[in-house]
Amino acid sequence: MSHDFALSYLTVPGVTPPEQTYIAADAGYDYVSYRLFHLGVAGEPDIDPASPQVIRETKAALAATGMKVFDIELFRILRTLDPKSFLPAFEAGAELGAKQAICSAWTDVRNDRSFIVERFAEICELARPFGITVNLEFPAFSRLSSLEECLEILDRTRAPNQGLLVDTLYMHFNKAPLFALERVPSDWINFLHICDAGDVMYTKDDMIHTARDARLYPGEGAIDFSAINYLFPNLPLSIELPHAARMAELGPLEHARRCVDAAQSLFNGRETPARTATLG
Repeated sequence: MSHDFALSYLTVPGVTPPEQTYIAADAGYDYVSYRLFHLGVAGEPDIDPASPQVIRETKAALAATGMKVFDIELFRILRTLDPKSFLPAFEAGAELGAKQAICSAWTDVRNDRSFIVERFAEICELARPFGITVNLEFPAFSRLSSLEECLEILDRTRAPNQGLLVDTLYMHFNKAPLFALERVPSDWINFLHICDAGDVMYTKDDMIHTARDARLYPGEGAIDFSAINYLFPNLPLSIELPHAARMAELGPLEHARRCVDAAQSLFNGRETPARTATLG
């Protein structure tokens, strides 16, 4: 039982890929996970993350630190977004060594499963020449909000380079035990997103706020993680753990360090320093 850990962009939002690389290395991660396709939301760094200059600087940071890239994000299914616009990010990700990518659906009607299947298949086909697997995720406030909905799309798509990305937070929002993943084809699960959360009733607004600004360190909340080491004892785990207050108090490096310390303790049974004590 030994998990490697990746630092997701949303754990330290606002940093550039080179900055994120040095943070991940200094904090003790095995991998780094970049946002190479901007969503146009507040706080994203004012750069083109797939530009030749940024990729050169990122490659230099990877070489200097010995870090490796695990996945890239975020490739959304929207009627207004042409999947071909993802090609520069796929090319840049492949150049950096990424083998996985994250996709989610954000359409605004409920009877569009065929459209989602077609778009997801197109995204997978665009990523395939770059050796990238596209993992479909189900944020609980997105168009695909549950494991069952996501599996239905994957069952219909059957792309050779498709996968399923499960975030422990969204399983928690759906009140679904992680042991439900036992019925998912093992070759569809390439990694998990991990974080913790409290045992409260969540409205949609509460879910959005928690997901984007108030996730907890693994072991600090109410999520039962026991299924992970039982079902996936050596699976890479990506820590996606945005927490606005802790980022403001601790800064990105210390927040990232406390995230991975807590995860190492919970999943790999390693003793961690006193700095992982719970903050407010």
